[in-house]
Amino acid sequence: MSQRPTLKRRLAPDITALKGVRPIVSLTSYHAHTAAIADKYCDFLLVGDSLGMVMHGYETTVPVPLDLMIMHGRAVVRGAKRSLVVIDMPFGTYEESPQMAFRNAARVMKETDCGAVKLEGGRRMQETIAYLVERGIPVMAHIGLTPQSVNVIGGFKPQGTERSDWAAIEEDARVVAEAGAFAVVLEALAGELAARITNTLAIPTIGIGASSACDGQILVMEDMLGLSPRVPKFVREFGRIGKAIEGAIASYAKEVRGGTFPASEHSYDAKGSGKGRTRKARPASKSPARRRATKKPKKPRI
Repeated sequence: MSQRPTLKRRLAPDITALKGVRPIVSLTSYHAHTAAIADKYCDFLLVGDSLGMVMHGYETTVPVPLDLMIMHGRAVVRGAKRSLVVIDMPFGTYEESPQMAFRNAARVMKETDCGAVKLEGGRRMQETIAYLVERGIPVMAHIGLTPQSVNVIGGFKPQGTERSDWAAIEEDARVVAEAGAFAVVLEALAGELAARITNTLAIPTIGIGASSACDGQILVMEDMLGLSPRVPKFVREFGRIGKAIEGAIASYAKEVRGGTFPASEHSYDAKGSGKGRTRKARPASKSPARRRATKKPKKPRI
């Protein structure tokens, strides 16, 4: 009998089991190299459809196609070795019916080897979540501000600021948990409401703009690194990578235009030239235009 392989990567039940044990750490990731870095510190990585806005210049997440999510999902799964990788189902790939959702979610999991998918919506997604979970697809739910519905709700607005809305949002949380979601993202929710939901549910709540009362936190990586030109109120920039990138590019452009890069140590010598690999860089030769500008004028003949 063949030996069963040992799974080194976290699975959806491992995330659920962290509720009440310690805070859950997560970030979005869209590339193999950032996934490899974040993998050391995160419990799960989300390949969010926010990549449409962060990487591809869309104004909302609505235009993001399924193939794009699969492409980025493959990269993140290759880069991460221990974190659970969750992939967003983009708009239009799951809302029509549970059967449609299963076909597309199964394709995502088969083609990326991710560990779970994420769907937006509460009560309206109850049947779909149950259908997927029963067929072996772990589902992370997402309620509160649901960016794919931005055209209906009238923008990226915080939810639950009116107490009259609380009952409906709490009902959304309850039904997705009962349907079998292993965790639920609470986005842009009033803190007191997020605390009520967190204390009620048996599954973890993952907050993004929903206060520290949640069981875990997630941010868009580019936002917290200082790469995004504008960020929501709930984001803290833990780095200023955008400024560092701009400074590096400015230095590169200056050296290329000044003729100091590439230097001799950045070039290859022909075989048999007798030149060593490591020699002191010679002063960069001046461009023809600069040579003409600096050439001493000849004395006029008398």
